[in-house]
Amino acid sequence: MHVGVTGHGPDVVVLTGGPGGVQYLERDEIAPRHHRAWYPEPRGVGRSGGGPHTMEEAIADLESIRTAVGVTTWIVVGHSWGSDLAVRYAVEHPQAVAAVVGIAGRGPQRDRTWSEAYEAGKAAEPVVDIDWVPEVHAALSVSFTDWIHRPELWSGLAACTVPMHFIAAGDDIRPPWPLAQLAALLPRGSFSTVPGVPHDFWSTHPELWTQTITDACAAS
Repeated sequence: MHVGVTGHGPDVVVLTGGPGGVQYLERDEIAPRHHRAWYPEPRGVGRSGGGPHTMEEAIADLESIRTAVGVTTWIVVGHSWGSDLAVRYAVEHPQAVAAVVGIAGRGPQRDRTWSEAYEAGKAAEPVVDIDWVPEVHAALSVSFTDWIHRPELWSGLAACTVPMHFIAAGDDIRPPWPLAQLAALLPRGSFSTVPGVPHDFWSTHPELWTQTITDACAAS
């Protein structure tokens, strides 16, 4: 697997969206300041070998990377799909995760009204060109559905004491209520909104993105 690294300081692993998207956040100018940031590219995508895989395998890859680079615990910053993966990672490996910063995620749901709002807003969403692998996207989407249908999903979330801060993009076409619900459910959950920015504000508002994740990591 390709894993980039920038900076110095407390460790952060940065997960990107898709699922099945390339590692689009591996850029010095938008890295969290005063931290050492790790950037894995999902297996079967971009510079990483492999192919379609499950959420279980994606989490195992993160644990393999953490062990290989000698990190004891790290903050997990996840954007979009990466936020959802970060939540599951924290629930299943709380000893490895110091905190989660989840930005513009979907949350563990496939609610019809959420999907309708998302589909209705697609035409107005700013276009950010991101390479992705359809086969990886499909496999992870199936695995995500399996996860959110598990009977122990909500009890596991409610029992997780890892601090998790969820951040909504104010002009995102994705409704933020699942993130607010997660924050209210978790013992150490919190929720905030960055007003006036779209889903991919790492691209459209890079300085604000950098400040947002830097502040969130520092507060974790």
